[in-house]
Amino acid sequence: MTQTETLQQVPGQGADSEFVQFWNEVLGPKFNRFRHILVGGLTRHSEAVFPKLPVREGDRAVDVGCGWGDTALKLARMVGPDGQVVGIDCCDMFLEIARKDLAETGLKNVSFVRGDAEVALPEAEFDFAFARFGTMFFANPVAGLRNMRKSLKPGGRMVHIVWRSPEDNPWLSMAKQEVLRFLPPPGEDARTCGPGPFSMSDEPTVRKMMEIAGYEDITFERIDAPVMIGHDVKDAIAFQLAIGPAGEVFREAGAEAEEKRTQIEAALEEAINRQKRDSDGIVMDSSSWFISARNPAG
Repeated sequence: MTQTETLQQVPGQGADSEFVQFWNEVLGPKFNRFRHILVGGLTRHSEAVFPKLPVREGDRAVDVGCGWGDTALKLARMVGPDGQVVGIDCCDMFLEIARKDLAETGLKNVSFVRGDAEVALPEAEFDFAFARFGTMFFANPVAGLRNMRKSLKPGGRMVHIVWRSPEDNPWLSMAKQEVLRFLPPPGEDARTCGPGPFSMSDEPTVRKMMEIAGYEDITFERIDAPVMIGHDVKDAIAFQLAIGPAGEVFREAGAEAEEKRTQIEAALEEAINRQKRDSDGIVMDSSSWFISARNPAG
């Protein structure tokens, strides 16, 4: 594959789903604004995850929901020049940045493809499949996980990283609790990016999903690491009101949210001021599952 391949070259891809449209129309610009948090702020989390990945030199790997491509570039260095990494994402503006960053690295073993990995992946092509905080947004998680498995060669390995419970991730849950003091929860007709960041937090449920999807040797490992949620209080407040559970509540409340913005920001400022600080900014705890599994050998 080359860097310029398009979604028409990914098998199984049809018209964009409602979730894909939402990522491109609404969430993409918000995520781009806070890339410094969603990539840089998670650095210590990634540093805890990547040394554990069962990746070998020469592997052909797929990075599902690759975003801005930072994880795909890490994988490319792990598989070496004899390996190959394909990053797939549904958001055009993420891929534009990924390709620009790739051009500056000199790496020749990475390509980026625009597509919805839940329904569009080649079959039996990869030795390793990876997803960092992407499978949580599958509209049909069993089908999406099965599609990832089918993209693996017999005996191929997969790892996906998902957030644990809201209680274990105050960096995402705390702000929502504060915002709900002022605004109603989103209605059933709210536009969303999929099931949400905590949809795979329950180990027994996700284990059963993966068994149904056909995986073997399924293991769960807890990963705890601090995350930076903003360079300062103003940055952290803006991040929370744009992205994640609190951002969804604020966005869906519309005019009411704007009318109460001053009160909400004051409440968030008070809550954020209670958090830890280090040289990078404001830091909070996070916790994820490192879930690994294998495609049956045949």
